[in-house]
Amino acid sequence: MTTSNTGTGDVDPAVREELDRLRDSIDNIDAAVVHMLAERFKCTQQVGRLKAVHQLPPADPAREARQIARLRSLAENAKLDPAFAEKFLNFIIAEVIRHHERIAGDTGNGQLPGAS
Repeated sequence: MTTSNTGTGDVDPAVREELDRLRDSIDNIDAAVVHMLAERFKCTQQVGRLKAVHQLPPADPAREARQIARLRSLAENAKLDPAFAEKFLNFIIAEVIRHHERIAGDTGNGQLPGAS
């Protein structure tokens, strides 16, 4: 349907409309993902404060392994590449551990968990 791949001006209007519709959906999904991640990190911050107060380690390798296995299974069921899902979760876990280490350090320095 397109007459050229060099720019957006040569795209058939029906194709442009479909692209815009799909991209609007992608934008909505991206927004939902960001909001869900924000909620997830609010919860993991609370976990980090609880761990710090009770002098628990920032990382929990057994829990992380269970979560990775669970997410890989969910990904397979959703027809999403399980390796991608695992990489994504590993990225999130690394960020959560970094937050937990910072919270533990702040708690060890006499700051109350959650106080900024």
